[in-house]
Parts: sequence; C-alpha cells; structure tokens
Amino acid sequence: MLQSIKQLFGGKLGALDGDLGHVKDFYFDDHNWSVRYVVADTGNWLPGRQVLLSPRAFGPIFDAGKILPVNLTRKQIEDSPAIDLHKPVSRQYEEEYHHYYGWPYYWGGDGLLGGPQGFTILETPPKFSKADTAVPITPKAVRADVHLRSAQAVNGYNLQATDGLIGHVCDFMMDDQNWAISELVIKTGHRFTGKEVRILTSQVERISFTQSTVHVKLTKEAVEKSFEHDLTPLRVAGFTPPANTNREKIGEVTAIF
Repeated sequence: MLQSIKQLFGGKLGALDGDLGHVKDFYFDDHNWSVRYVVADTGNWLPGRQVLLSPRAFGPIFDAGKILPVNLTRKQIEDSPAIDLHKPVSRQYEEEYHHYYGWPYYWGGDGLLGGPQGFTILETPPKFSKADTAVPITPKAVRADVHLRSAQAVNGYNLQATDGLIGHVCDFMMDDQNWAISELVIKTGHRFTGKEVRILTSQVERISFTQSTVHVKLTKEAVEKSFEHDLTPLRVAGFTPPANTNREKIGEVTAIF
C-alpha cells in the first residue's frame, strides 16, 4: 500500500526500551527513489541531537494507532556515529554507520531498500560494535552522496514540465513494503485553490537543487490530467498529521498505519 511521507512527519518513534522521539525528515535517493534514512529528532531524551535510522531498523510500521517501532535500543542509538545534518551526508559516514550496526551497504547491489527484492525487516536488534572502530577512508568515501535528498527540502520545489512551470511538489507516496517512492504529489494551479495530482517518479528527469525545481518528461497538460490525489487522515495515537485542505477522489488508496 502507498503511504504519504508528509503525513508521517512528526510521527512518534519508539525504541525497544522507550520513547525515541519523532520523525523529522526522510532522506531518499533520487537516482532510484528509495528512502535511505528516517531522520529522528530525539527531543528531550538526547537534547540537540538528531539521528539517522535506516529502514532496516524498522518493524512493520503501518499498524493503525501505533507508534512507529524501531528495533533498536536507546543505548544502541545513543552510541551510534554522530552526524552533522547541516552538512551533506558523506559516503564515509554511511560506511561507518552501516559498519556500526553490522548492516550491508545499500550501494553494494544487494537489491535491498527500494530494489525489486524489497528488504529484510528486522525481528531482533542487529549486532553492533562501538563506533570507535575506524572505517578506512578512501577518496571515494569522503565525497557526499549527491543523490541523497531531504524530503522536507524537496517538498515545495517547483515542477518544470517540458513546456513550462506547473505547480509544486507537496508530498511523496512511498510503498510501505520496500520504502520506494513511486509517486510525487503535485499541487497545480493556485497554492490554496489548485488541485493535487500524482505523477510517477519514473517521469522525473532530474532535480535541480540550485533552482529548487523538479524537471519531468511530461507536458503541462499531461500533468493536469494525471490521477487526482486524496488521503484518508492518519489515525495514530497522540499524533495529528498536517491538515489536508484539498479533498479529491483517488479510489481505494488510504494512508493509515
């Protein structure tokens, strides 16, 4: 089932042994449209710190009325490699992060995390090692992953069709099994009175960070005629999602967990 990413912003996270914080952001790979990390704001538990959580750490997250479960202890997360989210995520950091948790690298071609084989949901906490074990630094490792994007940042980007600008990105639809983003939600027309439609991510040609624009291989007319979008409000204990002011019929797709 497809799940709205926007409706998960602010959702509560629960570790194996207590509250973890809430969902701050999603980092996705704009090359194959796979969610790579959930950014967790740890709130009062670890003041001033945000951490990355791989989809590998989550159990089934779409059960109605429940906190999103993370199959890690708070100690594991506290001891995980620290990151400065004001800077691009480097491949060096990702290597250290995956080494710490004992997970294979997603860039190793194993088909996991948004690939055709999906990915393994953890039933028990992974084996992990203290972050003081150094990971070899290579010239390739220190470079930032240029395909890693923030959903919060891309939300609001203009949409450039082949014949002009038409609307802006307002949401992302993610498969709740393999965490692949299959559709973008586009607000066309006026920001407050326009309608919302869905377009396939396979129609995206590129994303320009400098221009804050998503370029697609569609005409403005094709975008306007795309499948109209609507969501059933989330029903999660203690969590009120952002208001959806545009209510268009989309059939059987819901967004509850």
